[in-house]
Amino acid sequence: MADGWNTDTGEAVYRSRDAVKNLKIKIHIQRVTSTAALSQHLQQQVLAQQERDVIELNTLNSQAQSAGDDEEELVVGWQEKLFSQYEVDLFQSESVCQTPLERQYHTEIMALERTRGRPNRRIFTYTDFDRYTNWEGHAQSLVTQAKSNPTFLAERMANVRHRRQDRRPVDSSIPKSRLINWEPSEDFVKTSHVVNTPVMTMHIMGDLGPQGKLGQKEKECLLCTIRADGNGVVTIKPDFNKGKEPYRVETDGEKREVWRLTLENVSANIRPEEKEQEQRMYKDLYVRHKDYLNSMVGQDFEMPPPGILRLLVNGEIESAKGFEYDNLYVHFFMELPKNWSTLPFQTLSGVTQTCRTKAIGKDDVAFFSYPFSFEAYFRREDETDDYLPQWPVVYFKVLSLDFWQRYRTEGYGYLVIPSTPGKHTVSCHTWRPLQTGTVSELRRFFIGGSPELEDYSYVRVPGTFKGDRLSRFGFRTLTSGTVTFNLHCIQHSRAFVDASTLKKRRQSVLDQLGGFSQQGAVYNVLEAFQRARTRMQEARQSLPRDLINTTNQLNTDSTA
Repeated sequence: MADGWNTDTGEAVYRSRDAVKNLKIKIHIQRVTSTAALSQHLQQQVLAQQERDVIELNTLNSQAQSAGDDEEELVVGWQEKLFSQYEVDLFQSESVCQTPLERQYHTEIMALERTRGRPNRRIFTYTDFDRYTNWEGHAQSLVTQAKSNPTFLAERMANVRHRRQDRRPVDSSIPKSRLINWEPSEDFVKTSHVVNTPVMTMHIMGDLGPQGKLGQKEKECLLCTIRADGNGVVTIKPDFNKGKEPYRVETDGEKREVWRLTLENVSANIRPEEKEQEQRMYKDLYVRHKDYLNSMVGQDFEMPPPGILRLLVNGEIESAKGFEYDNLYVHFFMELPKNWSTLPFQTLSGVTQTCRTKAIGKDDVAFFSYPFSFEAYFRREDETDDYLPQWPVVYFKVLSLDFWQRYRTEGYGYLVIPSTPGKHTVSCHTWRPLQTGTVSELRRFFIGGSPELEDYSYVRVPGTFKGDRLSRFGFRTLTSGTVTFNLHCIQHSRAFVDASTLKKRRQSVLDQLGGFSQQGAVYNVLEAFQRARTRMQEARQSLPRDLINTTNQLNTDSTA
């Protein structure tokens, strides 16, 4: 009999939208010790002797009643009061009833005695309205658990919530200067702290006393505890068996008897018409909530003025990899080209947190996940000019921080905001100025500091440059790591709505911004052509001069 027990007696938490009053639990207890086996054997003998007409009828009835007392099955509802034999013997006398609840129990017990009697023998309940007694902490140990030693938290939480009847009023004789107890004792903590969460509790008990001696207070055993709050959360300890082995309940005393405990959820399922009605109710509730939100927000979006393009960028500096030192952070700022503007309070710069690198493959990667956002407006001054507008540029600088809080410049880079709306992931390569000589590298390693750009826009083409060619002759650089950006771009303009509703022909450049997919494609083709042309020129310069002259002569002959 020692094998086949369910030792997982921890509590289970359920959430239900149904009312907790509809909860029904079937509880079954059965004695499995030698006494029950002896009673079953005697019952078989009694049945055999009954067939031979050897014993009398009264003896047969007494033996059958003794054998049937070792097992009981009962369906218990939420906060359903079932009296124990001890309560029946106690509340039968009206003189001991002092509170209204006790007098109510006396009335109910007398009514049961006059009618059909108690429907239960060993299984009874303590509801949330009963007085707090000391059996709770003692009876919990009767159900065999996988871990016999309670945790520190379980010991502290066992005495947290007390019954309302046990709350004592504050003694007015205590002076106000002693309201705060700076050195509370363990008993003071147990008796003074309460939980304000409204939780209702119900205990299903079992009277595991011997046959003919029911009603002994020390033989009461806690079989199941149910707690429910107003949010639909129901906590049951132990959980329903759900087809598993029964729980083991062992009594104290000289005769340690073992009982089998089984719990089953027998709550009635919701009827189809009730389920359909509930779905209609929730659907109507969601529709009303949606209408309420629409009334608060409105149906129309805020439109920019005519002739204005509104650009919203929600970006993220995701990561940086391939840099020389650790503890990286990024400075960045936004440059707005001609005909672009922003709100006065808009911040166009920022700095990330310092992040340590993590080795992933062959690279050391620092994950920033730093979000930023900005909003800009584009307006063309001359509608007759048809050149493509320049987009805002993000210039950034990657720095490293050493143990002595000194920084080094790791690299410069830039990012042109994509001309097409949507999500974009862009990896930007960086470089840093290089100063020749060993002294500069020693200074960079030991005391920090390195050559820096006075103007970040020198990474690309400075905004103050007015010439045709930008010369960087004699400027030495060193390629460094890569910074990855995630961008979510949104474009907003009245021209988009007018073009889609009126189907008119786009004439101005701003109207052409309504077809950003086409414009973006043209812009990307031009950039790709420029890059290819640059690569061809570089490859041409790297070839020997004799080979270049031969190639030119062949091209001339083929053209002729």
